[in-house]
This record gives sequence, C-alpha cells and structure tokens, in this order.
Amino acid sequence: MKITLQNIGRRFNRDWIFRNIDYTFTSGETYAILGPNGSGKSTLLQVLNGSLSPSIGSISYALDDKLIEAEDIFKQLSLAAPYLELIEEFSLDEMTDFHFKFKPYLQGMDKESLIALLNLDGSKNKLIKYFSSGMKQRLKLALAFCSDTPMLMLDEPTSNLDTQGVDWYLNLVEKFALNRLTIICSNQEHEYSFCKHRLNISDYKK
Repeated sequence: MKITLQNIGRRFNRDWIFRNIDYTFTSGETYAILGPNGSGKSTLLQVLNGSLSPSIGSISYALDDKLIEAEDIFKQLSLAAPYLELIEEFSLDEMTDFHFKFKPYLQGMDKESLIALLNLDGSKNKLIKYFSSGMKQRLKLALAFCSDTPMLMLDEPTSNLDTQGVDWYLNLVEKFALNRLTIICSNQEHEYSFCKHRLNISDYKK
C-alpha cells in the first residue's frame, strides 16, 4: 500500500491548518504524525483516510501498484479515533458482528478470540453504553487491529487507558501491526515510540 501526498494543504476559512506537504507513506512502515493539541494532526489523518478533501494539492493511493479511488479507500483501512463512535445500543456481541460485516478478520482471528483478547468473555451481552471509557477504547482498538486491512490508522490510541491498558495496546502493536502501513497521531511518546518515521505538523504551518 502506498499513499502519496503532493503539495497537500487544508485550511479552515482563511486560516491554513497545514500546507505544502509532500510525503509518501508505504506498506510495512510505521509513521507518527506529531504536534500539540489543536495543531491539525487529526485533520491530516482524515485527509489521509479520505474522509476530508485537501484544500490544495493531490493525494493518490496505490495497492500493488494499482491506483485506488479516494472514495474506495475506506475498504483498505482500519481506524480507531476519539471521534469514531461505537453504537452504544449494541451489545459487545452485536457490535463485533456488525463491524466484521464490513471488514474481514485477520487470519487466525474470530469473534471468540477477539473477545478473549479484550478479556470480556463475561460481557458478550452487555450493552456498549454500559462500558467504561477504557473498555470502549479497548474495543475500538481491538476492532481496528484485528481487521484484515493493509492500512491501520490510530488517533490518540491510549486515550482513556490506564497503565495496564497502555501495555495491552503496545502488545497489539507487536502482534498485529507488522507488514501494514501504520499511522499514529499522537503527542505522547509511549503511543508512537516504535514508529520509524516522524512527521511533525508544525513543520507545515507556513
């Protein structure tokens, strides 16, 4: 998988959030998009995943050297982000079934193994709205990591997680992020310390 940005910029009204980004993201590599809160990290991630259009510049996607249209890129990625809501009226069992109608499981994974990974075997029929914020975040991450997609995009992945939850997240990275194009938006080093490449949004403010 490859994402190529050429002179990408995004503005809100007359103010540029970022501009003049020339960058290439490739499969098997890990990238961190860095910057303080409100700097535009999430906005850039939404441009990368096709949910926002750039104000200027062009973005192209290729899988095995075949171009993919921006409106179809959602099929190739898994996303976990604070602004991505779970369906709270669903039980854990129903939420898992619903998610995997749209994405295939990673090889060797199924609903039972995902719920075991979450250590929530006793909560299959519990409604998501009764989950703690930490349980919801774990579920978002598990659904993203365990979906068989070439791209994995995570925004503030350890928000609402305690120390044990952070260790659990890093274990997911070791198990399920290999050979994928992985992009992390963060300003906390423990979330992205494993990333080989760093893109600082502050470098593209001028």
